[in-house]
Amino acid sequence: MKQLLVFFLLLSGSLTFGQNYSSKEFSSTKTPVHQLRIYEIPKENKQVFLDRFRDHALRIMKKYGFNIVSIWESEFEGKTEFVYLLEWTDENTMKMAWQAFMADKEWKDIKMQTAKLHGDFVNNIEDRTLKITEFSPEKRLLK
Repeated sequence: MKQLLVFFLLLSGSLTFGQNYSSKEFSSTKTPVHQLRIYEIPKENKQVFLDRFRDHALRIMKKYGFNIVSIWESEFEGKTEFVYLLEWTDENTMKMAWQAFMADKEWKDIKMQTAKLHGDFVNNIEDRTLKITEFSPEKRLLK
């Protein structure tokens, strides 16, 4: 009876703390690709940049299947940063969506008009593709 109780405690503990995934299971399951974008923006154009992103970029990105997980503002080494995390089904989808977005006539026109009015919006862009490891505690963010 004591061994049966220990067995059930171990079983319930493994269910409570989640499943372990073997390398084989992980590689056979399609995992998403994440993309981290960090924009250094001039302090004087911060609000104009945020307005343009909120009012225009988000809407146009949605048209091309962009899934933005979260958006942050950051101050790092005296620089104002705009940071966001995207999730994609795979790298090819990510590349095709960015090509379509950057070629979008409405987006090009908005960028040109706002640059005429306010000058530069972005000093530097860091773009990182993130691939989930097999031992990551969270495999998917897509719902």
